[in-house]
Amino acid sequence: MSVREEQQNYTQIMREYTEGKGLKYNIVTYGCQMNVHDSEKLAGMLLEMGYEEAQTLEEADVILFNTCCVRQNAEQRVYGNVGALRSYKRANPNLIIGVCGCMMQQKEVAGDIIKKFPFVDLVFGTHNLHHFPRLLYEAINSGHTIVEVLDEEGRIVEGIPARRTSKVSAYVTIMYGCNNFCTYCIVPYVRGRERSRASRDILDEIRELADKGCKEVTLLGQNVNSYGKDLGNGYLFPDLLRDVNRIENIERIRFVTSHPKDLSPDLIDAMTECEKVCEHIHLPLQAGSNEILRKMNRQYTREDYLKLVDRLRQRIPDIAISTDLIVGFPGETEEDFQDTLDMVEKIQYDSAFTFIYSPRRGTPAARMQEQLDEDVKKERLNRLIELQNDISKSKNQQYMGKVVEVLVEGISKNNPKMLSSRTRTNKLVHFEGGSEIIGEFVKVKITEPKAWTLEGYMI
Repeated sequence: MSVREEQQNYTQIMREYTEGKGLKYNIVTYGCQMNVHDSEKLAGMLLEMGYEEAQTLEEADVILFNTCCVRQNAEQRVYGNVGALRSYKRANPNLIIGVCGCMMQQKEVAGDIIKKFPFVDLVFGTHNLHHFPRLLYEAINSGHTIVEVLDEEGRIVEGIPARRTSKVSAYVTIMYGCNNFCTYCIVPYVRGRERSRASRDILDEIRELADKGCKEVTLLGQNVNSYGKDLGNGYLFPDLLRDVNRIENIERIRFVTSHPKDLSPDLIDAMTECEKVCEHIHLPLQAGSNEILRKMNRQYTREDYLKLVDRLRQRIPDIAISTDLIVGFPGETEEDFQDTLDMVEKIQYDSAFTFIYSPRRGTPAARMQEQLDEDVKKERLNRLIELQNDISKSKNQQYMGKVVEVLVEGISKNNPKMLSSRTRTNKLVHFEGGSEIIGEFVKVKITEPKAWTLEGYMI
């Protein structure tokens, strides 16, 4: 029996089990866009099995925590929140509690979950998400904790249903895994090596999304710039971008994440040629010091990175650039940190995700000497945030009084009277309006630029 046949078989069995019971699910997601999209697939499978979405944990019959292990604080939140489910299990002994995702790919963590939280019914990793209908069936019927964490990634399984969180824009995974082995990063160990999806499967998925009214797609991968290299057929990421650009009714194309070492001249050409590719790129720098970049195994220098930025801005003058930055890497001196501040000043990022270095078990950096004191890390992070905030405010002030075209994504999470939308340069714009224009392109005049958002009125 093929994986897809197994999935369909257990989906049918579960549908018969749930029929007429009004069972519901709730998924709590931690981490990056890849995890968000994995949760969309889990939700899609649950819907096919006959479950409905629960708005709260209290009303759910299945609770899944889809975990992230990139940052230590994400792991700590998972432990605390899983522990809090003990009372839910007491109140509803038939409740199924599952913990899945990247954290579970670390054997010691999966063992910890089982030991500390014996009321958890199901534990599985990133490599066997497609087996979820069978695993759920076994968890319901076995009477003991079901644990299935595959050590190695298998072939890519197509056709997994997904419940998209938005009808306007959608994530589309184009590849899985990572080959870069940055010394601080756990991703290659929990997501596996790079595996690219066949272009026909990607393009078919995007055409189907377009037929359902989707206006914008974000192509996902740990390093989208290396897409296709493992397939050996000469079809690479710039080729994929050009083909996606030809799909009717898709109006905007985004992609994350881009490793600077693989940002080729042909990719920049494709970004320039393809009118649907948005004028924004997320280009993680991580550190501004060549010594720290070497210790991180980033495989480029600050000089290489600056040349890339110059090339991007020469070809796409209005491009917005965002980045990731880590402070407090082992051995980072004040001089090294000043190099990071210098790069931020030189490049003038539109926005930056800033992090304190967090040791990850199993990575080379966690074994390095010269681990920095937490107070030093925090002080440096505060200085970096202050600098970037000033730059972001200054960048956004340039929008004052301007009229921008935005794609309306939905109701603002913070103010139900406001709509949330984005420019092509990935600026978040809030304005008053009715839900009937969600999914439409409209013009907004900016009246209040802030550090992280813009506000205005529709014209």
